Amino acid sequence: MPTFESVKFPSVTGAVLAGTVDIPDGEVRAWAVFCHGFTLGKNSAAAARISKALARHGIGVLRYDAAGLGSSTGDWSDTTFTTKVEDIRQAAAFMQSAGRPVSLLIGHSLGGAAVLGAVGALDEVKAVVTISAPYEPVHVVHLFDEAMDDVERQGVGEVTLGGKRLQIRKQLVEDLKRTDLTGCIRNLDRPLLVMHSPTDQTVGIDNAGEIFQAARHPKSFISLEGSTHLLTDRGQTDRAALLIAAWANQYLDTEDPLA
Repeated sequence: MPTFESVKFPSVTGAVLAGTVDIPDGEVRAWAVFCHGFTLGKNSAAAARISKALARHGIGVLRYDAAGLGSSTGDWSDTTFTTKVEDIRQAAAFMQSAGRPVSLLIGHSLGGAAVLGAVGALDEVKAVVTISAPYEPVHVVHLFDEAMDDVERQGVGEVTLGGKRLQIRKQLVEDLKRTDLTGCIRNLDRPLLVMHSPTDQTVGIDNAGEIFQAARHPKSFISLEGSTHLLTDRGQTDRAALLIAAWANQYLDTEDPLA
């Protein structure tokens, strides 16, 4: 039975990020970092269930709360897409320092876009997985519509996302608008797995097509038909983890214990 370990490591914002490492029982085939969606956190259905399921397949995973969310310190409103990318690199450096070099990056929703932005600086990473990711990070700005007048006039506004009342600062909006991942995707130089549901009502399936088209081979696409954007059903997350583990087999040195 896989176990878990609670960890902490520094964010580039100066906050302390709280993480959970899901540890396989037996031989560890690889270590991964999972980056959660925009405001979701390490205990969201996608992050927690996929990480735990991957541990059963011999892949240990670090998932963590972004600054100001969950058990992490700091102010979420001080973060941007760029700090999200940089904190993935912080997470990988933390794992490296613990003797757990990261071979696999996995990102859900905006976290999927973030891993595409982060991997270029992580030579040790062998493969990348995106789940329900937007091609352009600016896609999430529509979630702020109710706050945009205040953001433009005052530099800050408030919006309710995922049941949380959060401040949206102009620096976040501007950072999202100027971020272009096309070059990062084209120059990935790593195997890429793009996973997306054709019925995703939050981030449309066309985003997966744009990511896939921009990427060079080796690349793969797997349709998560029947899944919602948040992958709230356990069957959805277990299936996603099984597919990730099967796809990653060719890039890892040892066999899946459940194969």
